[in-house]
Amino acid sequence: MTLFGIWLGLLSFLVVGLGFVWVIRGERYLGVYWWPWFMLLGIALAVGSLFVANPWLAAVMGIAGGSFVWGSTEMKEQAIRAELGWYPYNPGKVRSPLQSWIEKIPPPSL
Repeated sequence: MTLFGIWLGLLSFLVVGLGFVWVIRGERYLGVYWWPWFMLLGIALAVGSLFVANPWLAAVMGIAGGSFVWGSTEMKEQAIRAELGWYPYNPGKVRSPLQSWIEKIPPPSL
């Protein structure tokens, strides 16, 4: 009998729960135009997990990668919620690198 599945489920629950927090904080302090960078980070973590021998580290990287990819698609919706007043709005957000180029691309959504 192994507890790997139970621990992995709890770890997934924790990482996904933290994903909600980083989306809210990320949009508040950075803004919606950081979504490609979060998506690239998520893809890099997911692909990187394929090359890690330790199953725990590979699992954490894969779950975190999926959370970052999901979060990048949620940034636009979070910006709308902040504009509606559901979450605090920050007008002094950090400008994203290549923001003028990113503004021309529609943000992804699920």
